[in-house]
Amino acid sequence: MGVGPEQAHGVSQHRRRRFDVRVVPHRRRSPLRLQDWRMRTKLATVLVIPSVAFLVLAGVQTQSLVTRADTLGDFAAQVGIGREITALTHRLQLERDRTAGELPALRSAVDEEASEERLAVLQPYRDAADQAAAQLRAAAEPLAEADASWRDVYVVASQAYQQVGYIRNTLTTVVLSDDTIIGNYHRAIDALLNLLAQPTPGADRPELADAVLRYVQFARAKELSSRVRAELYAAARFGSYDSEDAAQLPDLRARQLTALGAFRVAATNAQVTRYDEMSLDPAFVAASRMEEQALSQGTSGATVLDGEQWWTASEARHELLRGFEADVLADSSAQADDASETQLRETLLVVGVIITVLLVAVLISVLIGRSLARSIRLLRSQALRIAQIELPEALARLRSVSGGVPPIEVSPAVVRSLDEIGELAEAFVAVHRSAVGVAVEQATMRRNVNAMFVNLARRSQVLVERQLELLDDLEREEGDPEQLENLFKLDHLAARMRRNDESLLVLAGTESTRRWNRPIGLSAVLLAASAEIEQYQRIRHEAVADLHVVGHAVGELVHLLAELLENATAFSRPDTIVQVMARVEGPGAVIEIADQGLGMSPTALAEANAVLAAPPAADVATVERMGLFVVSHLAARHGIEVRLHGGAGGLVARVRLPHPLLAPAPPPSLDPVPSPRGLPAATPRPVAPANPGPADLPVAGRRPTTVPRQAHPVPVRAEDVLAPAAAPATGGSGWWSREGPSTAVPTVGAGAPAPPAVPVTAGTNERGLPVRVPMAQLSAVTQPARPDQPASRNDPDPDAVGGMLSRLYSGVRRAEAEETTEIPVPPLGAWSEGGRR
Repeated sequence: MGVGPEQAHGVSQHRRRRFDVRVVPHRRRSPLRLQDWRMRTKLATVLVIPSVAFLVLAGVQTQSLVTRADTLGDFAAQVGIGREITALTHRLQLERDRTAGELPALRSAVDEEASEERLAVLQPYRDAADQAAAQLRAAAEPLAEADASWRDVYVVASQAYQQVGYIRNTLTTVVLSDDTIIGNYHRAIDALLNLLAQPTPGADRPELADAVLRYVQFARAKELSSRVRAELYAAARFGSYDSEDAAQLPDLRARQLTALGAFRVAATNAQVTRYDEMSLDPAFVAASRMEEQALSQGTSGATVLDGEQWWTASEARHELLRGFEADVLADSSAQADDASETQLRETLLVVGVIITVLLVAVLISVLIGRSLARSIRLLRSQALRIAQIELPEALARLRSVSGGVPPIEVSPAVVRSLDEIGELAEAFVAVHRSAVGVAVEQATMRRNVNAMFVNLARRSQVLVERQLELLDDLEREEGDPEQLENLFKLDHLAARMRRNDESLLVLAGTESTRRWNRPIGLSAVLLAASAEIEQYQRIRHEAVADLHVVGHAVGELVHLLAELLENATAFSRPDTIVQVMARVEGPGAVIEIADQGLGMSPTALAEANAVLAAPPAADVATVERMGLFVVSHLAARHGIEVRLHGGAGGLVARVRLPHPLLAPAPPPSLDPVPSPRGLPAATPRPVAPANPGPADLPVAGRRPTTVPRQAHPVPVRAEDVLAPAAAPATGGSGWWSREGPSTAVPTVGAGAPAPPAVPVTAGTNERGLPVRVPMAQLSAVTQPARPDQPASRNDPDPDAVGGMLSRLYSGVRRAEAEETTEIPVPPLGAWSEGGRR
């Protein structure tokens, strides 16, 4: 069945706005409910949580490796600074041993010059020690900032060396014992040896701890050998051994052998071999023999060595020990550097592997997550597009179809994967296809029902037209006023039946068959609408503007106004009138129909205006309120605005005609002459009193006091008002039809009128050229003369007329069965709106 245009407007609004993503509008999404999370959020959560856990574990492992690498790096740096420490220790040992031998000479110096001479001998050793100390300070600053424990030991060693500097300056000014002076050197060297033993690789690297132990033990053995040399050199310069030497020399000798034993245990085979080779060196052997010679017999009977000879031999051996110490320290430093670099490479490798694995895992997870999210997003977009655009559009097209059912294309699934999401997309497309199939079946059923309505309406229209023609004959031949009044009532009932048939056509979505191709005056349209209702006597046309309506909309506008007038008279008291006014408003016109009826409640008035603004689909409720349905659809079809307003004691229906429905007045030559069947002349009223009461007004169903009689009384109909009947035969052979009147050709004779001096035109067209009126220039001389003959009347044969109407009806049925959608084009010479050719 026919529907209004609201579906198309609704679909266009779907296109103008984005998808309504709130599929469940009565619920609000809560971030605290897991089931309300978006799919992207869920996928991100599934991806982030394992990644964070992996990062935590990898971070712990990486932190451990980085800490170990830092520890080994600091260890390698501390072992590397052992070169500066051992260099300073060696210089201090030389200075101490030389100072121990020069102290007796300083004590016995008789003048300052002798003291300065002894101090000049010690100055090169002091300068060398200061230079080594400066190098140690430069190398120790970065390590002192990195390791607090190493810094504390370094501070102790630095303070001990400063104390040695103080002792140097007081050798000639302050009387100090030899033990005090040599003891400061001992403390400084012991502090340096403790700093040398400070590097700690950790409990898990015993091989590096052994490397530190090797060079530390050898440095201690070298220190003990240096102290033995200092004691022997001091005794040689003094000329005899001191009483304390008897206890110190054996103890130093024993500690030296113990340190060498510990070194040989911790040293590698190569280092032991190199030490053995070094011990066979002639300088080393000579110094060892002299040392054994001095210590073998004890201090009481020991031989005092020659000072210069002993110093020379012991210095050569000490340099050999210094070289071997540097080699052992270099081996340990290289081993520490290798361990630090290996640990750093391992740490970097592990960190790189962790980062690579994490990136690969994240990349794979992101790709899989994006694939899932994209499939779900495409499926959601297709579902929303089908639910909010495609399916409503398809339903709107199927509802508004008037001919054959158009094919509806169902878009394929946008997700082509073979997983569950792809299967879901295919299932959704199958549901969409099933819904469209059901809609097509319903559209086909509605089309069949519409065809049934049209068929029944056409059949009824043919019967009503035949009934009206029969009534015309009966009314022309009837002279009894009472019988004529009954025929009038029957005529109006037939007209209402015809309007009901046209309402069925509107219900089926078919346009009216009553059309005019020329503009019709608005006053005539209003009169025609009044003639369509039963209580036309109650209609009062107060003020009607001089306007004209385009011919193609006249029939349906008459139908619309007749429905409004019917409602106004049906829902008001019989003793009241219905006022009709028409005025120009802006580019269009406004028609107001005011009654004095029962009125409507605000709710009912709002519902009625909503129906008038948006025509509903045809259903059972439509049949119950047929007039409102017909008015809304006819108004929507022509762009007419119809609104109901509450008036003083009734309702006011305001009909706003748009500018396209108005037309200029037709040419004067095409204006029809007044019809004897027109509404004003149909029932002339007697003179009414000045102030008529309710009883003096016309009432439907009540016999008037006097019934005016005419020569040929006929009922009032819409077509009688819009297309008047033919003029008398004596006036010519002109005719009137719905296609517009044609000018009658005058009969040739003596009294024939002469051709007009000024050509008759139908105005000008859009180019400014005159429009010719067919047959308006014909002259009586163009026709052959005929004798005046009385008009003969040939009554038609009823059987012939019935056969002609039957053939006409059969042709109409065949034309409707063809279901053609072509627009009929009038032949050349036909009349168009405005009387133009």
